[in-house]
Amino acid sequence: MPASWTFAVARDDLGETTLIEGVTPPLSDGEALLRVDRVGLTANNVTYAVLGESMRYWRFFPPGPRGLGPRWGLPPLWGFAEVVASTVPGVEVGLRVYGYLPSAGHLVVRPERVDASGFRDASEHRADLPSPYNAYRSTAGDPAYRPDQEDLLILFRPLFFTSFMLADQVVDEDFYGASSLVVSSASSKTAYAAAFELHGRGPRLIGLTSPGNLEFTRSLGCYDDVVSYAEIGALDAVPTAYLDLSGAPATRDALRRRLGDLLVRDVAIGLTNQIPNAGSAGEVFFAPARMRKRGQDWGRDELDRRFAEAWQRFAAAVGAWLDVRAGAGPDDLRRAWLEVLEGRTPPRTGQIIQL
Repeated sequence: MPASWTFAVARDDLGETTLIEGVTPPLSDGEALLRVDRVGLTANNVTYAVLGESMRYWRFFPPGPRGLGPRWGLPPLWGFAEVVASTVPGVEVGLRVYGYLPSAGHLVVRPERVDASGFRDASEHRADLPSPYNAYRSTAGDPAYRPDQEDLLILFRPLFFTSFMLADQVVDEDFYGASSLVVSSASSKTAYAAAFELHGRGPRLIGLTSPGNLEFTRSLGCYDDVVSYAEIGALDAVPTAYLDLSGAPATRDALRRRLGDLLVRDVAIGLTNQIPNAGSAGEVFFAPARMRKRGQDWGRDELDRRFAEAWQRFAAAVGAWLDVRAGAGPDDLRRAWLEVLEGRTPPRTGQIIQL
């Protein structure tokens, strides 16, 4: 059996890591083996680990079959993989797919609903987990795919999906009746992708960021104004909706002190600084739930078409905002993990690892 490897982090200390060698398991009928090829690391991946227990992210790639104890977890990654063995008709060796992958060299999947667009992993341990994470899109059947955009898709697609669905909800609810939209962690990829979708379509769009990221965030042109967290007290006292991508309690408290009843909506979208604060928000935005709604409203093909159209608009702009830092192999994967975990990756930098 071919050699493989697994990179894992301690669930109780995300800075403690281990790398173990192993072999790929034999396939049973109905299974296929994916070789993990090219992945990215962003703050989104750290969020999966931070919320690994409460949001069940650790359950996608159980460590037990890989020879690891329950203290360890495999951070989920987004990227491309190739089918290297298969017992499933329609899932042929050489098929290239985009999807949710483990921090490891290989993944065994149980494909179902196989068609030209790809398949879903029907492995028993994933049956009750959010279905969008179980989809593997064939590059040949994906309207958003272009070969020269692979790195952009790796770094932005899951984030842009959240951004696209968030913007759709905000517009659909008539911007919550607000005169101003305030977005925290405005330099983060999810935030500025949402801002790209929303800019110029409704209320004034204000980004909140740290002093060191002010220049970068202003250079994007996605916001009508960008201010530091220390300047919240100077925001205009107008009906305001808050889109929280930071999870920082101090930011929410400062906005509430400044705006009081003029804070008409308070939505938690995800975390970039490892401080779970969703419980104190007015509501939590969960992109897969919005996707299910729009899938029912529009149908899958129309949802794919609208996403691909929005993605191509964004991809045409984002290349100028991004410096890709490429690494190779599990050692570089560990380096990138620690850099992102410790907040040492500049907002212009995207970490890509060829495995």
